[in-house]
Amino acid sequence: MNRADQRAVLLRFLESIRKPDRPLNDLSDDDHLIQSGLIDSLAVLEIVAFLEQEFGVDFAEGGIDPSRLATINRILDLVAQQRA
Repeated sequence: MNRADQRAVLLRFLESIRKPDRPLNDLSDDDHLIQSGLIDSLAVLEIVAFLEQEFGVDFAEGGIDPSRLATINRILDLVAQQRA
């Protein structure tokens, strides 16, 4: 799966957990997900579970660094790093 495909899967997931009053199409790939109001801090845990299940990202060794989950691009970079 290439980065564009991964992005599409991630966006579908974010659409399912976003706050109802925050449209996803107004967000750029470098906008902060929490600061933009798209999600709340608890949704980060949902993102972690999603990344583990969907992309096989392993947080056990390195832990969870919330800054690496702050934007769409950072999440995709994390997925790419884990798959390398």
